Amino acid sequence: MVNFLLYSLLTTRHLLKIALMKLPPFRLEEFWKKYEFTTPYILCSSDAEGWTRKELLALADRDERERWDHLSLNYTEIPGLTPLREEISKLYTDIQPEEIFTFAGAEEGIYCLMQVLVQPNDHVIVVEPAYQSLKELPLLLGADVTSVALQAKNKWQLSLEQMEKAFRKDTKLVVLNYPHNPTGALLSEEVLDGIVRLANKCGAYIFSDEVYRLLEIDPAQRVPAIADVYEKGISLNVMSKAFGLAGLRVGWLASKDKKLIRQTGCYKVYTSICNSAPSEVLSLIALRAKEKVIARNRKIVLDNLSLLDAFIERNKERVSWVRPQSGTMALLELLLPVSVEDFTKELAQQAGVLVMPASCWNLPGNYFRIGFGKKNMPEILVRFENFLHTYTK
Repeated sequence: MVNFLLYSLLTTRHLLKIALMKLPPFRLEEFWKKYEFTTPYILCSSDAEGWTRKELLALADRDERERWDHLSLNYTEIPGLTPLREEISKLYTDIQPEEIFTFAGAEEGIYCLMQVLVQPNDHVIVVEPAYQSLKELPLLLGADVTSVALQAKNKWQLSLEQMEKAFRKDTKLVVLNYPHNPTGALLSEEVLDGIVRLANKCGAYIFSDEVYRLLEIDPAQRVPAIADVYEKGISLNVMSKAFGLAGLRVGWLASKDKKLIRQTGCYKVYTSICNSAPSEVLSLIALRAKEKVIARNRKIVLDNLSLLDAFIERNKERVSWVRPQSGTMALLELLLPVSVEDFTKELAQQAGVLVMPASCWNLPGNYFRIGFGKKNMPEILVRFENFLHTYTK
């Protein structure tokens, strides 16, 4: 009865919040909607090279293949397939399967968590630039949001001093995104430890968007997942980015705070209810073969990054960058006397190549994102460079 009353309270509050919220256009997703399926050469993808169903099934062992061949297309477990959560837990050092809840992609996990954690007037710290919902949802839920801005002059690095200035005695939540989108920057272990100390002092939660984890250029620079090092830490991850399986739409939250995980899961029944059964089994196959999956994707990333090093050197009067430390993307600055918005449109119209202006993150300046996680990047980079040279004649 107590659980039912708690559930009723949560869902009633959820409906009231929805009634009060008016969601603004999602800049990045609106950009994709406009260009993604009409522009032939995508140079700004955020995910690693995708896998075909045939390629993925070739990685399955006998047990996994049996599970796939005899899969019943019924509803699935709301928290996620038990063997799937067991495999996800192996990505962490101190997280159990019951401390994981799966969602239909990372965005649903963000939405449900914010609904549970954020109340009007709560103080929330968000490191920017950030995926829009990481800041927009706390604002829409009535939070007092303090932004901590990363800057190119500091190589997009977050300093502990910046975070110390942002914290208050009543800080409720800190929102991080590392490895960082769109800059490819990493958080140092020293800064992470400092943020944990600051959060622990005032009892704040730390929500860490870690969807590019495992694609660090130098694996030695990988910092621990926040769920492993902080009792009130919540890690977000997904099959889309490092694993190259965006079409499966399987994401998850991990935290030692089991009560918070259960409460967040209550919101899932008002959104997707449960995951796709085929997607869960394919995700299970990929996670059990994660060394092979990640190794293939890392090779593509590292090979492409070498090409980009040479490209930047050849075109240093036209573009510049802070070389990314992780992920599948980099943020470049256009040095030509033209707005990046106009440049992006002309590039798409005349060369059929798509890059993403930094306005998608509400980031000022003449910056744009490129992706280097795809096999066809070398071919597209040639087209982009040809246009860049033609444009500057």
